[in-house]
Amino acid sequence: MTDKKLKIATVSLAGCFGCHMSFLDIDERIMELAEVAEFDRSPLTDIEHCGDCDIGLIEGGVCNSENVHTLREFRRHCKILVAVGACAINGGLPAYRNYIPLEECLGESYLDGIGVENPQIPSDPELPLLLNKVRPIHEIVKIDYSLPGCPPSADVFWKFLTDLLAGREPVLPYELIHYD
Repeated sequence: MTDKKLKIATVSLAGCFGCHMSFLDIDERIMELAEVAEFDRSPLTDIEHCGDCDIGLIEGGVCNSENVHTLREFRRHCKILVAVGACAINGGLPAYRNYIPLEECLGESYLDGIGVENPQIPSDPELPLLLNKVRPIHEIVKIDYSLPGCPPSADVFWKFLTDLLAGREPVLPYELIHYD
């Protein structure tokens, strides 16, 4: 690996946080990673806004206006942006709502639910506006790499990051990304 410490940042949009958990599953290898990289925004640092970074790992699809803002900010601050997991790459499970009109989804959730005492669709100005469809991140910003999986395994993260940190073009062998 290189002597220069690279800055890595992570963020989660509309997803389950499973990709972050898989990243943390690199276990004790995180100490080796910390010797050659420093973490900016991530669950490890609790930093809310991304500074200028070399590598940005982003999980989750884009489902609301806050996701769009966060994604665009992240792209501005990251030299390399990586779509991590099925939700970031193609919308994943959150995109299943794309087959039902948004108004119908909201009605089913907030107006027609069993045991709803005061049925109303939330309209607090503090809530981000929902998009009509959940979008993969490449429809909003340019991405440089994708790590497939739901979630990608810890070994996929490790191989990808160590390749980048060593100055190599990342190559993920079939054994790491197969689904059979």
